Amino acid sequence: MSKYFLHSKGEGDKYKFFMKATQLDQMREDFIYIKTTKHVTEDKVEQHSECLKDLKRKYLEKEDRYKSLESLDEMHTKLEELQKQMAWVLVAEVEKESDPIKEKLQSDRRATEKYNEKVDEWKNKVEEAEKKQRQTQEQLDGITQQLSELQSKCAELKAEVQRQNNTLKQSEVTVHRCKANLRDLEKDKVQLSSRINDLKLSISQTTGVESQARTERMGQIQTELENLTHQISTLGQQIDQYQHACTRAKEEQGKMRREQEMLQRSTEANRRNLQTMESSRSNRLRRFGEHMPTLLNAIQEAHKRGQFKHRPRGPLGYLISLKDPELALAVEVCLKGQLQAFTCDNHEDERVLQGLMSRVFPPGRRPAIITSHFLSHVHDTRKRAVNHPEYPSVLQALEIEDPVVANCLIDQRGIESILLIKNRTEARRVMQGRNPPQNCTQAFSKEGDQIFINRSYTAEQTRANYLSGDVEEEIRHLQREMENQQAQANRFQQQTRKLNEDIKQNEGLLRRTHIEQKTTKDKATKLQLELTDLKNVEEPQSEDLSPLEEDLQEIVTKISSKRAEFDEARAQMAVHKASYEKAEQEYKQHKEQINTIAEEADSKKEELSKTDQEVMKCKHHKKHYDDKRSAHLNNIQTLEANLESKEQELKASIAKATTICPERLEVRRTARSLDSEINRLKVKITTQQEQQGDREEVVRQYQEALENYKNMAQQMKNLNSFIKSLDSVMNQRLQVYAELRRFLSARCKYYFDSMLAQRGYTGSMTFNHKSETLSISVQPGQGNKADLSDMRSLSGGERSFSTVCFVLSLWAITEAPFRCLDEFDVYMDMVNRRISMDMMLKVAAGQRYRQFIFLTPQSMSSLPVSKIIRILRLKDPDRGQNNTQRSQNEGQ
Repeated sequence: MSKYFLHSKGEGDKYKFFMKATQLDQMREDFIYIKTTKHVTEDKVEQHSECLKDLKRKYLEKEDRYKSLESLDEMHTKLEELQKQMAWVLVAEVEKESDPIKEKLQSDRRATEKYNEKVDEWKNKVEEAEKKQRQTQEQLDGITQQLSELQSKCAELKAEVQRQNNTLKQSEVTVHRCKANLRDLEKDKVQLSSRINDLKLSISQTTGVESQARTERMGQIQTELENLTHQISTLGQQIDQYQHACTRAKEEQGKMRREQEMLQRSTEANRRNLQTMESSRSNRLRRFGEHMPTLLNAIQEAHKRGQFKHRPRGPLGYLISLKDPELALAVEVCLKGQLQAFTCDNHEDERVLQGLMSRVFPPGRRPAIITSHFLSHVHDTRKRAVNHPEYPSVLQALEIEDPVVANCLIDQRGIESILLIKNRTEARRVMQGRNPPQNCTQAFSKEGDQIFINRSYTAEQTRANYLSGDVEEEIRHLQREMENQQAQANRFQQQTRKLNEDIKQNEGLLRRTHIEQKTTKDKATKLQLELTDLKNVEEPQSEDLSPLEEDLQEIVTKISSKRAEFDEARAQMAVHKASYEKAEQEYKQHKEQINTIAEEADSKKEELSKTDQEVMKCKHHKKHYDDKRSAHLNNIQTLEANLESKEQELKASIAKATTICPERLEVRRTARSLDSEINRLKVKITTQQEQQGDREEVVRQYQEALENYKNMAQQMKNLNSFIKSLDSVMNQRLQVYAELRRFLSARCKYYFDSMLAQRGYTGSMTFNHKSETLSISVQPGQGNKADLSDMRSLSGGERSFSTVCFVLSLWAITEAPFRCLDEFDVYMDMVNRRISMDMMLKVAAGQRYRQFIFLTPQSMSSLPVSKIIRILRLKDPDRGQNNTQRSQNEGQ
């Protein structure tokens, strides 16, 4: 078999071998037998069902005849008894109808106290909330008054700081001037002393004519130096003027540049709005963004594919319309970003919509998503909505066809409690008067002003962008505004050009003045050097020393006076600096105090807003429980009236029943069943009177028919139950059988491939469970893949090794505890025999709970010694003397 099995057996035989080895064949035969038995049972049940119908019909006929044999006296007695029961059953039913009313009345009376407690509880909460509101308002007023006083004082402190700063700067100027004068006098003193000493040393070195010439030249140089000094001072003043003019022009240029950037951003925004408005002529949806049509198309496609449980609604502003176009700005300011928002029914739809938005919209500009359960009807807002005889609420001013959109705006913005009043003065009078409208939280004017009970805010938006009805008017308005902005931009450009020209001109003058000043300073320096040289070589006369010495004495006197003036100015500057620092410190502390109080005022405003909402909430709950208590009391009055009528009806029923049967009967049956039985009994009495039959024969036939019917019905019931259970079990087992067959096939293929790989072989094992075939191909080494299907090309040893691999892969998926293999290594060479033996020992070592028996004519002396391996060697057969001698030699 090992030599011829793989290529001689057909694919069907191999598959049958696989099925028998895994016991799947036995399971399949069992399933076929069970199905055949089930079909036979179903046929029998179908046949018996027809017989059962006939038996039931005969049984009912016999039963009618048996029941008709009752005596007329018993029927009359039973009829009277039924009539008495009928009378008192009617009484019991009236009492039974009265009991729930009594219980309901008692329960409602007990519940009245709970309603009273709830009303009192919310009344106390309203009073507490209003008290807290008044306290917060008083605290806010106090803080506002304190802030106003501090701000006025802050302005005074700021003026004082500026005054002290100016005084300090003046004193600093004085100190610097005194210091400069003192430094100049010291320098003059040094120069004059040096001059006197030089004159004393050079008296004898020059003549009178040369001295006169030098003196004249020095006078000319001194005159020129004075003129040049005056010119340098004038040029310095001009430089300061030009620098100041350039700085002022550059500051103006920066300011105009910032204004021009703001104007450019505004122009760009108006340009986008104009494009949106022009595109919305044919598609109003583009008002809400250029990407909105794409998003809605994506939502529609996703809804068709079933990605949404409920189609999202949006943008909300696109799904509403105004009854009065003048209120467009007010409604836009009221709803704000909710006009572009979308609403979803659940969080799964929300995640799908977020994915669509991320593909359509750029990051940071996606519309908001509101998740709320969709309802098919609009919320009942009659109890909490504002109803004003003159002014509509936002809900009343809008036309909303979709209940989902209306409910979303009611839940998110409370539009049923917001009034729309066109005149802002009238709106303040209505909201901030003594009696504001009930259930009204705020109001909006047509200019977009937001008015609360105790405060109001002015809108930043001036025109409606989404809800305006006249698109052409909006386009014309944007065009006019863009023309004005263009004209303003042109003016900015002209002013900028003029400033650039002024800056360029002043910078040119500044450069020329710097050059001229530098030239003049160089000239003055040269003259000063020449004057110094002349003074160094000049030999003054002795009579010239006395004026110089007098000048020196005068300079010393001036130095003393200037030094005293400098010390006094420096002391005055220190005093002014201390006063300035003190004033500045006081101003900073006052400013910090103002900021602290302003933050406290903001927190109080926020607290006041929350308190206002709490007051409205408490009032709403109090009104809710007031209404429920009123409805509850009305219900109690109705129950009392119903109970009184039932009691009158009960008295009449008891009087009537007493005339029929003086003693009251306790009956469990209903009046309807009693009436049906009375009528049926009367018919039977009539029929019995007309026709009588043989009693014993009728009784016998009735009992036989009843027994036959019960036996047949029980058999049918048992068989149907068995078939139903069998179908359920068979379906489950067939599924498990298919899974088991698939798993065993996969495991067999895996083990076969892994065992062939140990020898370096490749192969394939293909199962076809529909046609019940198993194809096996083996390729030794790394030969041509086209030879995989040609099993005849294998040698005997290769076939035997492949068969061993196949048997071992079957062992891996079978459950038998004993494994036996006979002459597995026939036609194998030493390499294949060794690898096969190692594989089988490895498999056996890994399955200690099974026993493996291998029969081989080969010597197993090369096997390793192990506790789990036992070798039994049979005696050699007697084949003559030579064979005996050979065996003895081998034994030795």
